[in-house]
Amino acid sequence: MTMEFNLFMGDIVESARNEIRQAGYEELTTPEEVKNALEKDGTTLVMVNSTCGCAGGVARPAAASAIHYDKRPDQLVTVFAGQDREATELARQYFKGYAPSSPSFALLKNGEILKMVERHEIEGHSPVQVVNNLQGLFDEFCEEV
Repeated sequence: MTMEFNLFMGDIVESARNEIRQAGYEELTTPEEVKNALEKDGTTLVMVNSTCGCAGGVARPAAASAIHYDKRPDQLVTVFAGQDREATELARQYFKGYAPSSPSFALLKNGEILKMVERHEIEGHSPVQVVNNLQGLFDEFCEEV
C-alpha cells in the first residue's frame, strides 16, 4: 500500500511541477537557485507550489493566467513546498512579516517583499478572483511590457 501511495503522490507532484513550468515559471529547487533568483534587480513573482488539492487547484491556473497582462513581473519563479524543502525555506526567509503559506504568491522587488497572496486568499476563491488579486499587484508594482 505504501509503495502505491508513493507512486500516486509522485505522479501528483510531477503533474503540479509540469503545470507551473509550462506556464513559464522557472523552478528553483536549491537554496543557491533561490538566492540567485530572488536577489536579481527588478520584480519577481514567486509561486509557492503545493499539492494541496483545493488551493493548489486554484493557484496553478491563476498563476498561468495572471501573467497574460499588460503589466507583469520581470521574473517568474516557483518553489515547491513539501518537496524542495531547503529551497522553500530560504525563499520564505525573503517573505518577512508573512507566515509560511502554501500555495501562495510573493511579489518581491530587488529582493525585498512587497506583498503576498496567501493561502487564505486562494482557498475558497475562484481562479479568476486570484488572477484579479495578482493583476492588482502587477498594476501597483510592475512595469508595462
